[in-house]
Amino acid sequence: MKKIFALLMILTILPLSEAVAQKATFPTLKQLQSPQSPRLGFIIHGGAGVITKGSLTPEKEKEFRDKLSEAVLAGYKTLQAGKSSIDAVEMAIRILEDSPLFNAGKGAVFTNDGKNELDASIMFGKTQAAGAVAGLRRVKNPITLARAVMEKSDHVMMIGDGAEKFATEQKIELVDPKYFWTQHRWDALQKILKEEANKKKVGRLTKDEPANRFGTVGAVALDQDGNLAAGTSTGGMTNKKYGRVGDAPIIGAGTYANNETCAVSATGWGEFFIRLSVARDICAQMEYRALPIQNAADTVIKQKLQKLGGDGGVIAMDRFGNMGVSFNSEGMYRAYINIKGEPVIEIYGN
Repeated sequence: MKKIFALLMILTILPLSEAVAQKATFPTLKQLQSPQSPRLGFIIHGGAGVITKGSLTPEKEKEFRDKLSEAVLAGYKTLQAGKSSIDAVEMAIRILEDSPLFNAGKGAVFTNDGKNELDASIMFGKTQAAGAVAGLRRVKNPITLARAVMEKSDHVMMIGDGAEKFATEQKIELVDPKYFWTQHRWDALQKILKEEANKKKVGRLTKDEPANRFGTVGAVALDQDGNLAAGTSTGGMTNKKYGRVGDAPIIGAGTYANNETCAVSATGWGEFFIRLSVARDICAQMEYRALPIQNAADTVIKQKLQKLGGDGGVIAMDRFGNMGVSFNSEGMYRAYINIKGEPVIEIYGN
């Protein structure tokens, strides 16, 4: 009887011993792809909204695709050169800010009083340091000023004249406000003002004006050290009034990054993104519910946001370089580097 018992004990222990040996020999998925050995990851967006096939001429679509390709490759090459995720995010967003195609920087929309007001934010996942700026009228690249606020001040957000005074102190490029003027954005404002006059509106934004609400650029990156970063920049809403600020410069709403979970940049109807703390909530879905990045993004964008009446989208990335893209609008300009290191450019909904 004792011999049988001893034999059973050996048989019981043997699989455990083999498992221990296997664990020592074969690394787990977390060990293979972790913050200590991540794959480089990079993804950008150029705004969401009513973007359907046929709404862009072939020539205009090529312009968008070329600029998105330029920006996503520039950011990725920055990562390949061994620079930080913050460097890559800033690099790509500056390219988009300098293009009149997107509602950020040079291509910013006009406010009700015919001016351009720019907002931006940036966040570093390792330390959760963040910087944001709002209501700018002379800063050529708001994302660069947002980074300066994060790295060279004791604050998280600066606005208006004070932010531009800080830009001067930091020797960040300022331009004449006329730099931001573009014909197509001016025409869009005039069209809305005319419609308001005809309908006797008082400036309230409604669901029948989706094309006037979207247009933000953003980037999310994972660098060789396993550090995530996210950034967002926008010109706001066409015809916005009374010093309105949207979600783009609000940490937790339009931008968020935490190495433990994910990094997110958003675009859409800012009031709803603020109310739901969209960017932070996506990370929270991963932290508290252990949802994968795509599921977390869809839960917030396609369920919570849509239920509340808001629309737009996000790009997101987890600490292993897995990407999530979610939007409940008809399209979203986006580009990413796939697992083969190749750029993928997308505009329309699936």
